[in-house]
Amino acid sequence: MAVEIKRAIQSDLDRIAELFDDYRVFYKQSSDKKLALKFITERFNNNESVIFYAIDTEGNYVGFTQLYPSFSSVSAQRCWVLNDLYVSKDVRSLGVGTLLLNKAKNYAIKTNTKGLKLETGKDNIGAQKLYQKLGYKKDTDFSYFLSV
Repeated sequence: MAVEIKRAIQSDLDRIAELFDDYRVFYKQSSDKKLALKFITERFNNNESVIFYAIDTEGNYVGFTQLYPSFSSVSAQRCWVLNDLYVSKDVRSLGVGTLLLNKAKNYAIKTNTKGLKLETGKDNIGAQKLYQKLGYKKDTDFSYFLSV
Protein backbone atom coordinates (compact mmCIF):
# COMPACT_ATOMS: atom_id res chain seq x y z
CA MET A 1 0.00 0.00 0.00
CA ALA A 2 1.40 3.36 -1.03
CA VAL A 3 0.94 5.96 1.68
CA GLU A 4 2.34 9.44 2.11
CA ILE A 5 2.83 11.10 5.50
CA LYS A 6 2.13 14.83 5.58
CA ARG A 7 2.00 17.54 8.20
CA ALA A 8 -1.54 18.81 8.68
CA ILE A 9 -2.65 22.20 7.47
CA GLN A 10 -5.97 23.93 8.17
CA SER A 11 -7.75 22.34 5.21
CA ASP A 12 -6.94 18.81 6.52
CA LEU A 13 -8.64 19.24 9.89
CA ASP A 14 -12.13 18.01 8.92
CA ARG A 15 -10.72 14.72 7.63
CA ILE A 16 -8.32 14.33 10.56
CA ALA A 17 -11.18 15.01 13.00
CA GLU A 18 -13.00 11.98 11.53
CA LEU A 19 -9.98 9.82 12.37
CA PHE A 20 -9.73 11.48 15.78
CA ASP A 21 -13.34 10.55 16.50
CA ASP A 22 -12.60 6.93 15.53
CA TYR A 23 -9.54 7.05 17.80
CA ARG A 24 -11.66 8.20 20.75
CA VAL A 25 -14.21 5.45 20.07
CA PHE A 26 -11.33 2.93 20.03
CA TYR A 27 -10.58 4.09 23.58
CA LYS A 28 -14.22 3.53 24.58
CA GLN A 29 -15.48 7.12 24.31
CA SER A 30 -18.80 7.98 22.68
CA SER A 31 -18.61 9.15 19.09
CA ASP A 32 -18.89 12.93 18.93
CA LYS A 33 -17.75 14.33 15.60
CA LYS A 34 -18.41 17.94 16.61
CA LEU A 35 -16.28 17.55 19.73
CA ALA A 36 -13.54 15.86 17.71
CA LEU A 37 -13.42 18.69 15.18
CA LYS A 38 -13.54 21.35 17.90
CA PHE A 39 -10.69 19.74 19.85
CA ILE A 40 -8.44 19.17 16.83
CA THR A 41 -9.11 22.67 15.48
CA GLU A 42 -8.37 24.33 18.82
CA ARG A 43 -5.08 22.47 19.22
CA PHE A 44 -4.08 23.38 15.68
CA ASN A 45 -5.17 27.04 15.78
CA ASN A 46 -3.48 27.62 19.14
CA ASN A 47 -0.24 25.97 17.98
CA GLU A 48 -0.61 23.48 20.82
CA SER A 49 0.12 20.40 18.75
CA VAL A 50 1.70 19.12 15.57
CA ILE A 51 -0.33 16.65 13.55
CA PHE A 52 0.92 14.28 10.87
CA TYR A 53 -1.47 12.19 8.80
CA ALA A 54 -1.27 9.31 6.38
CA ILE A 55 -3.01 9.57 3.01
CA ASP A 56 -3.22 6.81 0.43
CA THR A 57 -3.00 7.19 -3.35
CA GLU A 58 -6.80 7.46 -3.60
CA GLY A 59 -6.91 10.41 -1.21
CA ASN A 60 -8.17 8.49 1.82
CA TYR A 61 -6.92 9.68 5.20
CA VAL A 62 -5.91 6.42 6.87
CA GLY A 63 -4.08 7.43 10.05
CA PHE A 64 -2.70 10.27 12.13
CA THR A 65 -0.46 11.09 15.04
CA GLN A 66 -0.58 14.18 17.25
CA LEU A 67 2.40 15.52 19.16
CA TYR A 68 2.27 17.91 22.09
CA PRO A 69 5.29 19.93 23.22
CA SER A 70 6.67 19.28 26.67
CA PHE A 71 9.90 19.80 28.58
CA SER A 72 12.26 17.85 30.77
CA SER A 73 13.51 19.98 33.64
CA VAL A 74 16.18 17.48 34.63
CA SER A 75 17.79 17.41 31.18
CA ALA A 76 16.77 21.02 30.44
CA GLN A 77 15.47 19.98 27.02
CA ARG A 78 12.25 20.02 25.05
CA CYS A 79 10.52 16.72 24.33
CA TRP A 80 7.37 15.70 22.49
CA VAL A 81 4.43 13.77 23.91
CA LEU A 82 3.09 11.47 21.24
CA ASN A 83 -0.39 11.56 22.65
CA ASP A 84 -2.38 10.14 19.76
CA LEU A 85 -1.65 7.49 17.15
CA TYR A 86 -4.45 5.97 15.14
CA VAL A 87 -4.57 3.84 12.01
CA SER A 88 -7.87 2.96 10.32
CA LYS A 89 -8.98 -0.63 10.90
CA ASP A 90 -8.86 -1.61 7.24
CA VAL A 91 -5.17 -0.73 6.85
CA ARG A 92 -3.73 -1.92 10.16
CA SER A 93 -0.67 -4.17 9.91
CA LEU A 94 0.28 -2.62 6.55
CA GLY A 95 3.01 -0.34 7.91
CA VAL A 96 1.06 2.90 8.29
CA GLY A 97 1.72 3.08 12.04
CA THR A 98 5.44 2.59 11.43
CA LEU A 99 5.48 5.39 8.86
CA LEU A 100 3.68 7.76 11.24
CA LEU A 101 5.98 6.88 14.15
CA ASN A 102 9.07 7.34 11.98
CA LYS A 103 7.80 10.75 10.85
CA ALA A 104 7.30 11.73 14.51
CA LYS A 105 10.82 10.52 15.33
CA ASN A 106 12.32 12.48 12.46
CA TYR A 107 10.41 15.57 13.55
CA ALA A 108 11.73 15.15 17.10
CA ILE A 109 15.26 14.97 15.70
CA LYS A 110 14.66 17.95 13.40
CA THR A 111 13.38 20.05 16.31
CA ASN A 112 16.39 19.10 18.46
CA THR A 113 14.45 17.48 21.29
CA LYS A 114 15.31 14.89 23.90
CA GLY A 115 12.84 12.43 22.43
CA LEU A 116 9.26 11.19 22.33
CA LYS A 117 7.10 10.03 25.22
CA LEU A 118 3.91 8.05 24.77
CA GLU A 119 1.35 6.00 26.64
CA THR A 120 -1.00 3.30 25.44
CA GLY A 121 -3.67 1.05 26.84
CA LYS A 122 -2.50 -2.02 28.77
CA ASP A 123 -4.53 -4.19 26.42
CA ASN A 124 -3.24 -2.59 23.21
CA ILE A 125 -0.71 -5.37 22.61
CA GLY A 126 -0.32 -4.68 18.88
CA ALA A 127 0.72 -1.08 19.51
CA GLN A 128 3.05 -2.12 22.35
CA LYS A 129 4.83 -4.58 20.05
CA LEU A 130 5.23 -1.90 17.39
CA TYR A 131 6.63 0.63 19.87
CA GLN A 132 9.15 -1.89 21.18
CA LYS A 133 10.12 -2.92 17.64
CA LEU A 134 10.88 0.74 16.87
CA GLY A 135 13.05 1.19 19.96
CA TYR A 136 10.64 2.66 22.52
CA LYS A 137 11.44 1.58 26.09
CA LYS A 138 8.78 1.01 28.72
CA ASP A 139 9.13 3.38 31.70
CA THR A 140 7.83 1.89 34.92
CA ASP A 141 9.89 4.03 37.29
CA PHE A 142 8.25 7.45 37.19
CA SER A 143 4.68 7.25 35.95
CA TYR A 144 1.85 8.58 38.12
CA PHE A 145 -1.33 10.42 37.23
CA LEU A 146 -3.78 12.47 39.30
CA SER A 147 -7.34 12.92 38.05
CA VAL A 148 -8.89 16.20 39.16
